[in-house]
Amino acid sequence: MKPESSLSPTEQSGQWDRLESMTSGEIVAAMAECDSQAQRAVASIGQDIANAIDAASEQVKKGGRVFYIGAGTSGRMGVLDASEIPPTFGVSDVFVGLIAGGDGAIRQAVEGAEDDFSGGVLDLKRHGAHGNDVLVGIAASGRTPYVIGALEWAKGQGMLTMGITSNAEGPVALIPDMALVPTTGAEFVTGSTRLKAGTAQKLILNQLSTGVMIQCGHVQGNRMVDMQLANAKLVERGARMVAEALDVSMDRARQLLTDAGSVRKAIDTFAERD
Repeated sequence: MKPESSLSPTEQSGQWDRLESMTSGEIVAAMAECDSQAQRAVASIGQDIANAIDAASEQVKKGGRVFYIGAGTSGRMGVLDASEIPPTFGVSDVFVGLIAGGDGAIRQAVEGAEDDFSGGVLDLKRHGAHGNDVLVGIAASGRTPYVIGALEWAKGQGMLTMGITSNAEGPVALIPDMALVPTTGAEFVTGSTRLKAGTAQKLILNQLSTGVMIQCGHVQGNRMVDMQLANAKLVERGARMVAEALDVSMDRARQLLTDAGSVRKAIDTFAERD
């Protein structure tokens, strides 16, 4: 067995032990502290994340896309964030989430998929990835072959590459142009990176994608003016945004929204007429 020091920080045994002897209240308190550690770890690399937002935004403005690629929890975090971009910001195919084993792996693990060094490359090629695109490799341990292979190939294509990992010494931190490394340390349940490391990944992806969409003009004030009006709840939310932005009644806002078809158009058209 390898010595503890050779393990990724996410695989090492942490301060918590004898979890089976804890009460429910003790488990909740301990896990809440772990969540706080994840938040502090992300806050500590705020400037790195800001730099990543700036760099990715420039590529998107040139017509590039942002690919997230990962396996297991890391892949699911990327797919989750990418899937929320179209309904929230009204743009399709700007953020693309790829997971080892394909979409079926979102619900059920695909054995061995993360160990396929060429798998990520093939997935990127299927999507026509090119030099204007951005690749964000996500791997808590920093050692996932599926992600490493994709990062190496993407660099060779001239793509901007980024890595999100909790292991500063792993290839996912060392290969890409920009590394986002929240030091989340050992997990509450040893090796279960769906916990602190996964929480940190979600926070970083929230900041990265939201920052890029803001810089690319898909937010006015604090309003997601390009969101898809896909159901009654969202239509009502859109009308409320129009009402607040234009200082009109909700009935008037609903009519403007119906006529215009989007929050942005409703606000802009009213402003032009006024």
